[in-house]
Amino acid sequence: MAEKKITLTKRDRWSVCWRSTFLQGSWNYERMQNGGYAFALIPAIKKLYKTKEDRAAALKRHLEFFNTHPYIASPILGVSLALEEDNANGTPIDAATMSGVKVGMMGPLAGVGDPVFWFTARPIIAGLGASLAISGNILGPILFFVLWNILRIAFMWYTQEFGYRTGTKITDDVSGGLLQKVTRGAAMMGMFVLGTLIERWVTIKFTPEVSRIKQSSGAYIDWDKLPNNPTAIKTVLEQWNMGKGMSLTEYKVTTLQDNLDSLIPGLAALLLTLLCMWLLKKKVSPIVIILGLFVVGIIGRVIGLLG
Repeated sequence: MAEKKITLTKRDRWSVCWRSTFLQGSWNYERMQNGGYAFALIPAIKKLYKTKEDRAAALKRHLEFFNTHPYIASPILGVSLALEEDNANGTPIDAATMSGVKVGMMGPLAGVGDPVFWFTARPIIAGLGASLAISGNILGPILFFVLWNILRIAFMWYTQEFGYRTGTKITDDVSGGLLQKVTRGAAMMGMFVLGTLIERWVTIKFTPEVSRIKQSSGAYIDWDKLPNNPTAIKTVLEQWNMGKGMSLTEYKVTTLQDNLDSLIPGLAALLLTLLCMWLLKKKVSPIVIILGLFVVGIIGRVIGLLG
């Protein structure tokens, strides 16, 4: 008589999802989130393996190095659940395969979490709550807390379920073709999101003047003719911003950065990013690159090249 297949129930998977909230509760500098990852899988491991030795071996598999965005870990947990379930039911899956799946997914997916959650969803929801809180409405912080946690928990649960369903297909594909597609797709998405944020994260300002043109009389604010009293502020605001659009300075100065921005905004930042990527590809240490950027920035500021 065939042995009954062990299946993780929805309740078992929910227990894992809930525990993954504490993924960074035992964060360490050696293996980072490994303790939280193993902690999240404990309910499933207890269900799948009956002996102390098998449970210890399963925990040991997941105590290796792991680090990614805490919410993006959910689909990876789902894949681990599927692999452990198949392993417990007789499908031979070694520790190297399980580790390879985690390593192959955690890197590409990590680049997606920060832009999506920290730089998009959280500021939008926080802005909505803050707009209410400023007006004295107690619903402001409550709304932020409720909406943020609904988004966070829903994302973690449904992406874990997606990983769980996809993980069973990965074990059927011995060649690893599906895994390659998943990790490649995640890498492409992560690079796309990071690429769109280069202009925001990387800032270069070239200060050398390309031209200095003296403006005609009446096109700029003549500071020497302003009254020496508080009404001067009102006069400046009227001339600069209230219909007249007068310049604040006598000379119109065009810098090298102004010309670059008029051609392709963010070009210098993109080129610097590509240079750093090329240096990393050439096995240059990231520490060396960081120190080099500090040195170039300081020297550029001293000689007047950078602002």
